[in-house]
Amino acid sequence: MPERGNLSRRGFMNRSIAGLTAAGLPLWYAKEVHGADEANKAVAAKAVAQNDKLLVGWIGIGSPSSRAFGVYGTTKGFKNLQHVAVCDVDGRHVKRAQDHLKKDSHDAEAYDDFRKLTDRKDLNIVCVTTPDHWHALAAIDAMRKGKDVYCEKPLTLTIQEALAIQKVSKETGKVLQTGSQQRTEMGGMFRLAAEVVRAGRIGKVKTIECRIGGNPTSGVIKEVEPPKELNWDMWCGPTAKVAYRYENDQKTNCHYQFRWFYEYSGGKMTDWGAHHLDIAQWCLGMDGSGPTGVEAIEAAKPHDGIDGFNCHPTFKVRYTYANGAEVIAMDGRGTDVKGLVRADGKPATKKVKKGDKVEDVPIETLSGSENGVLIIGETGTVFVSRGTILASDGKILSEPFKDDPKLYPSRPTNHFGNFLDCVKTREAPICDPTVGGGSVIVCHLGVIALKTGKKLTWDPKTNRFTGDNADEGNKHIAREMRAPWKLEA
Repeated sequence: MPERGNLSRRGFMNRSIAGLTAAGLPLWYAKEVHGADEANKAVAAKAVAQNDKLLVGWIGIGSPSSRAFGVYGTTKGFKNLQHVAVCDVDGRHVKRAQDHLKKDSHDAEAYDDFRKLTDRKDLNIVCVTTPDHWHALAAIDAMRKGKDVYCEKPLTLTIQEALAIQKVSKETGKVLQTGSQQRTEMGGMFRLAAEVVRAGRIGKVKTIECRIGGNPTSGVIKEVEPPKELNWDMWCGPTAKVAYRYENDQKTNCHYQFRWFYEYSGGKMTDWGAHHLDIAQWCLGMDGSGPTGVEAIEAAKPHDGIDGFNCHPTFKVRYTYANGAEVIAMDGRGTDVKGLVRADGKPATKKVKKGDKVEDVPIETLSGSENGVLIIGETGTVFVSRGTILASDGKILSEPFKDDPKLYPSRPTNHFGNFLDCVKTREAPICDPTVGGGSVIVCHLGVIALKTGKKLTWDPKTNRFTGDNADEGNKHIAREMRAPWKLEA
């Protein structure tokens, strides 16, 4: 008689694979993803000697809405990690982070200045999960002090900062992973999309729609005194010192909502754009390179000033590539597509209540406002999101590859785990500075096109604008930093 444990494991495996196939993956691919995931988990959970432990410090952790706790959650299975340091300019966040880690038996020392944390000689890894305008300075400081770095997306605030991180990583030999986890996680759906496109199954790529959502609006947000626990001057850091504004957690120029101010971020262009434009780059085989032109073909007028959300509420930005492909980053309002199916040839479904019952109803038309990436080729179409992968013909997804596209040497299923593997091997992680830096540069090109309203020509080899409007575009490659902060690379 089979042991109950074996039955339980088999049941879990079957449920896991069934969930992946229901999302659209072919059975053979779902089995590969599940097998890789189980193997990766087994390695992570293996006990290690004390001298094999890696000591981790976190910069910018503790906000309830911060991505930091989400990233930390993905590290819990790794027995070789000890989280020993946390830093934040908000004392409330530091206390919350310490309490959070203590529940998992990690005794973390608190800091209010990231340079004190990176000064520690015992730290092996630094995780940078601050607002965007701090990413480059913190990551570069950590690498120069001998630490490997996991840095949240978008990797930088400017093109110049992306180039600086690439330079320092190369000079120091430090491993840096950008937190664009769609390349590893999400059931492998984004990787499969890139693989079938790169394998030529939809013919030459004509258009890629990156539906990344529109930016929220706020109107003027009232000026108030910062909370006593928040070092507002340090939070502003290299950006101009401005008034702290807060009405509620959805209307402020600080925690989380900083994303909707061009002073600190790039709105949805660098928020969801750092995910979906990264996948577009992957599909096109353009890692380490980029488009040759960019223009805003549509954009709603943003709020004027720094007293409210000032990113463009709605937009469509078109990128052109040397091979003729076009990528459009849009708030939504893309192409409605009929007839897309899963790998099994069946349409995706949605749950609809009919009387007292809830039924699965086929989705005949994929809405153009559905968040995700739509890749349109000369002979087929693929749509991928965090919940599904669909194609114009199930065979595009279902047939195993005769020649593996080999987008990456291994099949990581945990983004932080891939980073840890590379900390050990000193190989390049799946979103190293070349990849993460290149993708965020594409995002910044979109922001520059929105800000200038000009049609711009870009040279991805020199990372400069050329031709008409070059001077106006190049003015936005870098930003002046408030003293005493400097970008030293």
